[in-house]
Amino acid sequence: MEHFESWKDFLNPEFYIKMGGFWLILFIIFAETGLFVGFFLPGDSLLFVSGIYAVEIIKETFGSTGSDFLDTTILATSVAIAAVIGNEIGYWFGVKAGPSLYKKEDTFLFKKKYLFQAHDFFEQHGALAVIMARFLPIVRTFTPIVAGIVKMDKTRFLIDNIIGAFLWSFSLIFAGHYLDALFKNQFDIDLKSHLEMIIIIIVLITTVPIIMKFFFGKKKEEVKDEIDTHG
Repeated sequence: MEHFESWKDFLNPEFYIKMGGFWLILFIIFAETGLFVGFFLPGDSLLFVSGIYAVEIIKETFGSTGSDFLDTTILATSVAIAAVIGNEIGYWFGVKAGPSLYKKEDTFLFKKKYLFQAHDFFEQHGALAVIMARFLPIVRTFTPIVAGIVKMDKTRFLIDNIIGAFLWSFSLIFAGHYLDALFKNQFDIDLKSHLEMIIIIIVLITTVPIIMKFFFGKKKEEVKDEIDTHG
């Protein structure tokens, strides 16, 4: 059992894997959209690192199948299902209570600006937003709520939800598992010894689009407002 030492542990995927294993991983993925509190937890990096530990995770939970591929598939499928369920709850919440969120005051766990960002993303990309949002931190937490608010067709949402969840889960978990094997076999490098660097790279890759959208999108809005003002 892993022990909590500092706040930095909350940003370390390996901590969650060693502390709670399979079930904690599923809960975090579910919570990210189902409970709307997981956006500050390591989502993409958690899946990638889980892929590196896939065989150990399944072995400790159910017993190994004897096949790395099957063990990794079981983990990826379970994560995808948890992600689908989380999004469906987010959608239902959006339908029932979503509009009231726009009047809700900001708290430590809830920031209204994230809801507006997800809404803009949804408006820009339409139905594909449900699939694309899976690969964007923060946005994926609030996109299903927005889909519910705008009353996106339930069947269309479910289909896009499933596609996005499985693409996200399988791509990251299998990438972690097989890149680890590749680096071990070809370069004698154990990725488990370089997790901090890996996490930093993944965070940069997944957050740069959001940062660019925030800054450049803001500039575009300022230019548009200036044009509107001066006619």
